[in-house]
Amino acid sequence: MEEKELKALVSLLDDDDNQVVTHVQEKILSIGVSIIPLLELEWESCFNPKAQERIEDLIHVLQYELVKERLKEWYTSKEHDLLTGMWIVSTYQYPDTDLLKLRQDLEQIYYETWLEFRNDLYPFDQVKVINSVLFGKLKFGPNSKNFHSPGNSLINVVLETRKGNPITLSVIYMLVAQKLKLPVYGVNLPNLFILTYKDDKNTQFYINSFNRGLIFSKQDIENYINELHLTPQPSFYEPCDNVEIIRRALRNLVMSFEKMGEHAKADEVKVLLIEISDGGDLGV
Repeated sequence: MEEKELKALVSLLDDDDNQVVTHVQEKILSIGVSIIPLLELEWESCFNPKAQERIEDLIHVLQYELVKERLKEWYTSKEHDLLTGMWIVSTYQYPDTDLLKLRQDLEQIYYETWLEFRNDLYPFDQVKVINSVLFGKLKFGPNSKNFHSPGNSLINVVLETRKGNPITLSVIYMLVAQKLKLPVYGVNLPNLFILTYKDDKNTQFYINSFNRGLIFSKQDIENYINELHLTPQPSFYEPCDNVEIIRRALRNLVMSFEKMGEHAKADEVKVLLIEISDGGDLGV
């Protein structure tokens, strides 16, 4: 669409006739996400509050459709790249999040860790090196003061603030550890996402990234499960796949928006969750 045509269309968004407005909105939405930059320019030069609000709504609808489209593509791909999945989750709230910038930030964290890392160390000691860099030198840690903030589930925010929830801190930890060739994976423990170190020599232990990388045992998990009065399941002890991690991140985001009273956003994220669901339980 020519810029002049768009301007003419946008000028009708403050029309008092709802039929006219609806027709204009449908026309703009039918063009798709390619029109977002033009809409943003029009919003900046628009001085009519009603028209501005309608432009904002249109941009949000188009950006939300883009998130859904990306998420579907990611889900049907074979790779299920974890960082890409977390980036898509972040673009729901921050559409301009740059995947390349996230990769560069993680590369820098990896480099800082690699400088102090040694392959000849025992697994416990290798993990302690990562703990020292992430939680000591780089000051990553739990956002205990504002635990329910949606930003805690968004990796771009956590990389910037160094504060997050168990899943985002675990994802950052896991991506760095795996780049160091360590067999570290996510574990879907109820109420607390954790990590496990599990190699092919029967070495397995667990890591709590929400508690400065605290190392603990299978017996500790069993005690935790007993305290919650839950029936033990294999998924409480074994690695989960990247799709499960993204589902958990989305469930956390739903819970955060609901706690903040942003129910419309919570409902939209629930739809995103359904897009990558196998039809099972969608509860947080």
